[in-house]
Amino acid sequence: MACARCDFYTPKASSKGQFLEAKDNLQKMLAAIPLTDDERAAVDDGQAAVDQLLERLTDVPTPAGPTPRQIGVPATATLLPIIDVRQGGTGFAPR
Repeated sequence: MACARCDFYTPKASSKGQFLEAKDNLQKMLAAIPLTDDERAAVDDGQAAVDQLLERLTDVPTPAGPTPRQIGVPATATLLPIIDVRQGGTGFAPR
């Protein structure tokens, strides 16, 4: 989480799934494991760092151009990639 706290670190949109998973794992840890005050503080600090990264991703442009903030997508939402679907021309002939 050290890089997550650096102001100059720029998160990549491709890492968003990992950030969401890390946040979920930290929440599970808080719920499932009895922690000392110091351990709980470390987990809370990690959650704050992940939340900041997710918030910063709302200003990273999507492949179409606008940022998630500009199109009104919440920081915790997962955008699915848009792929080009081509009809026919696959080279396979039906039997």
